[in-house]
Parts: sequence; C-alpha cells; structure tokens
Amino acid sequence: MDIDMIVLEAEDRMDKSVEHLQRELRGMRTGRASTALLEYVKVEYFGSFVDLRELAGISVAEATMLYVKPFDPGARLAIVKAIETAGLGLNPQSDGQGIRIPVPAPSAERRRQLATQARKAAEDTRVAIRNERRDANKHIDAALADTKVKISEDQAEHAKKQIDDMTKAHTTKVDEMTEKKVTEVETV
Repeated sequence: MDIDMIVLEAEDRMDKSVEHLQRELRGMRTGRASTALLEYVKVEYFGSFVDLRELAGISVAEATMLYVKPFDPGARLAIVKAIETAGLGLNPQSDGQGIRIPVPAPSAERRRQLATQARKAAEDTRVAIRNERRDANKHIDAALADTKVKISEDQAEHAKKQIDDMTKAHTTKVDEMTEKKVTEVETV
C-alpha cells in the first residue's frame, strides 16, 4: 500500500469518527424540540425494527413540541410505544391523525448527566482518532521496511507529519462540537 492511500484512509476514518459523534450529539435532548431526538428511535413494524424517520414525518410544531405524522395510520400505536420505551423521558400523546410530543426542559441533574454523556462520547471519539493515527503510523513503518515498496524516510516522515496534523485538526473539531453541545445542554 502506498503512503498516499494510507494517509487518505486515515483521514476518511477520522472523518467518520467525527460524523458519528455529530450524530450522537444531535440526538441528545436539550430544552428545545429537535427532530434529531426521534429520527433513530426503533419502531417494531410488521415484525422488524425500523427507524422512526422511515415510518413517519417528524416536525417541530412549537419550540417545545414535536409532531409525528405516520405515513401508515395503523403504525401510530407502535410509534407511541416505541417513543415511550426509548428512554428519552418523553410522553407522546396521540391526537387522531398524528402524535404530539411535548419536550420538557431537563432538570438540573439531567442536564449534568447529559453534559457528562457528551464529554464521554467526545473522549471516545478522540480515542478512535488517536487509534487511527497509530494504525496509519504502523502502516507507514511497515511500508518503509518493505523492500518491494520504494519509499524514502523523508516521504515517511512527511506522511507521519500529515497524519499528526490531521489528528490535531479532528481533535480540535471534536472539542469545539462538544463544548457547543455542553453549553447548549447547560443553558436553561
């Protein structure tokens, strides 16, 4: 494997780690209603589990109210049950055509838990990014030791510097995203 491929694969994996964290942080509950809270709630529908976003339209009716309109009216009870059992602390109310979900502001203790949860997810992402750096550096060392692949020590050092710079950039992005979310969660 040549050095450019190693660097590109490392960057791609780091990007995916950051994207995963972004999805996790979007799904965390703050005092405001957000469709991201419900998008990945699993609903049992005809014997299989499906994401809620595939079964219904989710919208923000008010600042603290979500509205779910099922594509199939027969799925309404399954959707209500899935939201109740998802562990989000939400209480859905069926209103004939759709489902209204008031999003209460979390208590001070719950906000602290959410902030801790966000910081833990960020640390897990930072560990994943550092692991990608380690793996890429191992691949570069192996390519340098391999006599079939013609790379110089300067090329290897340059690639390692690129990977370190990518690691710092991705870690900085993770820190910024986390602090933004923690501030959002802690704001009443």
